Amino acid sequence: MIKAFEIAASGLSAERLRMDIISSNIANSNTVKTEDGGPYRKRSVVFEAVPFKNYLSKVKVADVIRDDNPPKLKYEPNNPLADKNGYVKYPDINPIIEMTDLIEAMRAYQANSSVIDAAKSIVKDTLSVLG
Repeated sequence: MIKAFEIAASGLSAERLRMDIISSNIANSNTVKTEDGGPYRKRSVVFEAVPFKNYLSKVKVADVIRDDNPPKLKYEPNNPLADKNGYVKYPDINPIIEMTDLIEAMRAYQANSSVIDAAKSIVKDTLSVLG
């Protein structure tokens, strides 16, 4: 039963980071200037299955990668951040896709939370039968 807790907890941790990264992408979808001088770059979380106790696997965050797609150009000649041709570079982030990914991450988080609740209930019922 402890295995169920450990596996679900690893999923909770990974999905929480994924939700944080997606939230950051949404919050910065219009950030045109960052510390490195260019627009914000979308980030994504890469998960990895980690072998755990024979045939089971836990999940861990293998990496957080930065999207290197070119920025979207918008013609805004009056914007002080426009280039010499009047274009401003915006992040290549689609808020609708990010919201869809966020909902997916939230549901995965809830599923892992449900596993923990079910395992706690089983342990509680087992202890009440034994004790």
